[in-house]
Amino acid sequence: MATYETLQVESAEQICTITLNRPDSLNSINDAMTSELGKVLRQLQRDESVRCVVLTGAGRAFCSGQDLGDLKKRYADPAYGPQLGEDLKKRYNPVILGLRDLEKPVIAAINGVAAGAGCSLALACDLRIASDKAKLIEVFINVGLIPDSGSTFFLPRLVSMCKAMELCFTGDAVSAADALAIGLVNKVVPAEELPKAARDLALRLAKLPTKAIGLTKRLLYRSLNSDLDTMLEAEGFAQQTAGQSTDHREGVQAFFEKRLPNFQGK
Repeated sequence: MATYETLQVESAEQICTITLNRPDSLNSINDAMTSELGKVLRQLQRDESVRCVVLTGAGRAFCSGQDLGDLKKRYADPAYGPQLGEDLKKRYNPVILGLRDLEKPVIAAINGVAAGAGCSLALACDLRIASDKAKLIEVFINVGLIPDSGSTFFLPRLVSMCKAMELCFTGDAVSAADALAIGLVNKVVPAEELPKAARDLALRLAKLPTKAIGLTKRLLYRSLNSDLDTMLEAEGFAQQTAGQSTDHREGVQAFFEKRLPNFQGK
């Protein structure tokens, strides 16, 4: 794997672990991090040796959001007019779309605070395991901004419109226990057990039929903005594709032979 300025990227046992690696700033997001995340996600889309991805943070935070230190000098100028919409299009949106479009399961291992765009990163992953010390915070309102990087899409679909309104309007922190209770995360484990819990789940997913998981992921996201007729047709096309896979034939053969299937992700 290549060396990165803001990330640690390691692959083993068909799992790629991406660690946001700016612990001194609570893994805040700068230009280099969005660029490197986008590059890694594009590479993973083509890398058939990787069948599951884990996204986590170094140190005591998952990700504290945008590095405001980068903006301090700009905002010191009263004439400065931020172009935040353009910044989202160029830097953040490609990363969020990269996570959604990656036809492999992505697990967020939330080891600490996930705030602002850092919270959005966690929400854009397919599954979320949180340390019992983790917190998720939609902090945008505290600086007069709206939730971005996909939060307005993912949050109400994960919790409810009512709860999403509350979290976005108030900027209140959600503890790991509360996040589990409202469906914001899939599982909460003691902090010291988080790496193993995330890896155990990743190993399990990496042994499953990757193409079927990718197609399922695509369909589930498509269903959020589709009607039943559209989804029935989409399921037909996807099932035709899945039915041609090596893993489908292996699964059927294993069933007939009364053994566990050995899926290859093909």
